[in-house]
Amino acid sequence: MRVTAETKAATRQRILEAARQLFASNGFDAATTRDLADVAGIASGTLFNYFPTKEAILASLAAEAAFSAHDEFEKGGQAESFEEDLFAFAAAGLRKLKPLRKHLAVLLETALSPLAASGHDENESLCVAHLEAVTRLAKKHHLGELTPVALQLYWTLYTGVLMFWSSDRSSKQEDTLALLDHSLAMFVGWLQREGAEPIARRTKGEVEPCPRR
Repeated sequence: MRVTAETKAATRQRILEAARQLFASNGFDAATTRDLADVAGIASGTLFNYFPTKEAILASLAAEAAFSAHDEFEKGGQAESFEEDLFAFAAAGLRKLKPLRKHLAVLLETALSPLAASGHDENESLCVAHLEAVTRLAKKHHLGELTPVALQLYWTLYTGVLMFWSSDRSSKQEDTLALLDHSLAMFVGWLQREGAEPIARRTKGEVEPCPRR
């Protein structure tokens, strides 16, 4: 019996829904791949046809949240400055990632790490899609195309904010928002101090957004 693309997509979505449920109720470490397969209604071995690891499943959930945040941000109003747009974009991401906040340590060690091995779609989609959006914002505010150095600095600051957020116990995580505001001000200030030409490319060319080892 041939498995159609629609059937594959439905099975993949059932696995993600099972993971969403089990990660929330049992925690990431306690939820086994066998448990995930049982809740999704598939054989244990079948799960690995869709995701190579449990971490890859978590990364896919985070990628879904990130893409939803991108859509939400695009529908919002336009900010007057690059820094304001960056803050609105990052804040939208935090709102969508909130259900996964307690699992961020796992994501930061895998899919969100600058040392994450290349070749995994989930890792690439999380990092690349986010940084491509940042690059588009820079162009919108006439900063040209950000270089890999600028993008790496931004990514380091952003993942630092995520790590802080994962254990932030302040009311409504206000300390995280303050850190995000300070980090983005520092990043934009660095761009301004360095000057547009050394940091932003004025000619077309591809940027490798996620540094690899």
